[in-house]
Amino acid sequence: MKILHTADWHLGKRLDYYSRFEEQMEVMEEICQIAERENVDMVLVAGDLFDAFNPSTEAIELMYKTLKRLTNNGKRPVIAIAGNHDSPGMIDAPDPLARECGIVMIGYPNATVQTFALPGFSIEKSVPGLIEIKFQQYDFPVRIIHSAYANEARLKEYLGENKEQGLNEVLAQHWRQTVEKHCDNRGVNLMMAHLYMMKRGGEILEEPEGEKPIKIGNADLVFAEAVPSQIQYTALGHLHSYRNIGDVQKPIVYASSPLAYSFSEAGQQKFVVLVEVRPDISAKVNK
Repeated sequence: MKILHTADWHLGKRLDYYSRFEEQMEVMEEICQIAERENVDMVLVAGDLFDAFNPSTEAIELMYKTLKRLTNNGKRPVIAIAGNHDSPGMIDAPDPLARECGIVMIGYPNATVQTFALPGFSIEKSVPGLIEIKFQQYDFPVRIIHSAYANEARLKEYLGENKEQGLNEVLAQHWRQTVEKHCDNRGVNLMMAHLYMMKRGGEILEEPEGEKPIKIGNADLVFAEAVPSQIQYTALGHLHSYRNIGDVQKPIVYASSPLAYSFSEAGQQKFVVLVEVRPDISAKVNK
């Protein structure tokens, strides 16, 4: 199956006094065209749909229209999670209506998504932090572990873990337990999250200029090794440049923002990511 991974749209963002809205309309059109041209089966939007907790009316309209178009009239599931720029309540609010169109909006960590069925696919299982999707055209299920953004204290609160533990330990334990219960090799196993993640001992990745920082000291660091081995592809949001902090066998990917949003990003190539995957086989990644 084919999946399109995108993130960090930051709809409504301005550059000082200059509107970026026409550029954003153009790049949303381009993302929709890629989804149609590649005939993708599913779209993952890994957070920061908006640039502000209270986005403009035009930004909200563009987001809704783009997500609706990406569903291909309800035939293709679109899963969108909140990032650190998004209001979790605003992301959650349209969910009852969005589900009718094939869009799943997840504002909070460890959320339980309501199950539903449309002609092309259905969400057949939902537990806190995981959904399982059955597609009409495939004889295997797709599991998605989802972690919308929350700061360290709130994540621990939602996960109900010992607040003395480090965030990395809390998430690793939570993901491992979820995967062991619900993710065998007879289905496709994915993860999507809006987090600051890096390789242990690797380069400290710079957060984008002007971005609300997630990493404060080392408290909010999550290491790539926390991703369970059963996960075939991890779709990340937050950093604005393309990076695979995993490896070829286990891609853990920041797709990048679709536009350069600060002077530090000038000249930076931007991407969406196409992922081809089937059960028990390493995902193939094409940026």
